[in-house]
Amino acid sequence: MTSSHATASHEQRPTARVGEVFAAFLKLGLTSFGGPTAHLGFFREEFVSKRKWLSESAYADVVALCQFLPGPASSQVGMALGLQRAGSLGLLAAWFAFTLPSAILLVVFALAANSLDSLLGDGWIIGLKAATVAVVAHAVLGMARTLAPDAPRATLAVAAMAIVLLFPSPIVQVAVILAAGLVGLLWLRNSAEAPEPTDFSFARHSRRSALICLAIFVLLLVGLPVAAAIFDNGVLRLIEIFYSSGALVFGGGHVVLPMLETQTVGAGLVEHDAFLAGYAAAQAVPGPLFTFAAYLGMVFQSGPSGLLGAGIALVAIFVPSALLVAAALPFWQRLRHWASARRALLGVNAAVVGLLAAALYSPVFVQGASSIPTLVLATLGFVGLHSWNIPPWMLVVASALIGWVLF
Repeated sequence: MTSSHATASHEQRPTARVGEVFAAFLKLGLTSFGGPTAHLGFFREEFVSKRKWLSESAYADVVALCQFLPGPASSQVGMALGLQRAGSLGLLAAWFAFTLPSAILLVVFALAANSLDSLLGDGWIIGLKAATVAVVAHAVLGMARTLAPDAPRATLAVAAMAIVLLFPSPIVQVAVILAAGLVGLLWLRNSAEAPEPTDFSFARHSRRSALICLAIFVLLLVGLPVAAAIFDNGVLRLIEIFYSSGALVFGGGHVVLPMLETQTVGAGLVEHDAFLAGYAAAQAVPGPLFTFAAYLGMVFQSGPSGLLGAGIALVAIFVPSALLVAAALPFWQRLRHWASARRALLGVNAAVVGLLAAALYSPVFVQGASSIPTLVLATLGFVGLHSWNIPPWMLVVASALIGWVLF
């Protein structure tokens, strides 16, 4: 009887753990304002301090892994924690619960935007675009201090910015990232510090499963552009745009802006004003910034749009992250000790700063600070973020109200 009861409890445990993961991340998805860095702080408080799911050093190691991978770091940390806690279903539960609240809010914003234009005019949109200038400028400054703090990496960042501005293209952006990794490997020999030992033990996922996930990641990365070129299909094109953006963007958060802008606005698939308004709105909702993809899927002008487009875009931009987390976890303990990998990553991160700086100029500054009043509003917003530590969501709301009143 006791043995039978223990077996039943054991069989129910995985399901209970999936529910536990979902509930924990849903709370965070509803309350985690402030961007990726703030999200990682919330995760630490919830899962290290309160729930004791893992130790401080293990958490630091999984954060390091997700900083190493392309994609949204905070979402990937959540996926890794869900995977370790409750297996593959735990990964899905963590992603879904953390992502859903902000995705729903941005879909609602997309649905309401036209009505708001008719009711309130376009002044609030002008305010949102000015807020975007402040938010991206603040992100560039913060990332430059961390990722390009010395002369070699600052030079690499400026070179990346110049190339991307002179030759705007998704292919050029990818080439710049790859070239920066090579430059880092060959040039940044004194900047990559050896990692400290930790009790990292995220080995729940088997190596065989990890290799399958890596193969699927590569197959989709290579195959989707080919399929989209061969078949004139709007769904394939939408999936390819957002999958490649999620797969090739290092640094997450704001860094996805230049890739998505080039792939959507640059291709005539989303209007400039709609893009910047949605990006500003993404600052005002909790959860990961990559849910901006749901908004873009709503306003997509070729192929599926509306709720179908939002769902496809949202899933497509996060699939690479899930595959990479599952692929990398069993091998991270060995990979983190490769000095060559750390040097290459330093170069990639420096280039990321340059890509975001290029996006700060075009389209963000060009579109968002095109007059003296909007430049003043954007500058005040930057001071609020940088000097007064105003939360980005508060700045966005205030800028929209000021724009509505003044413009």
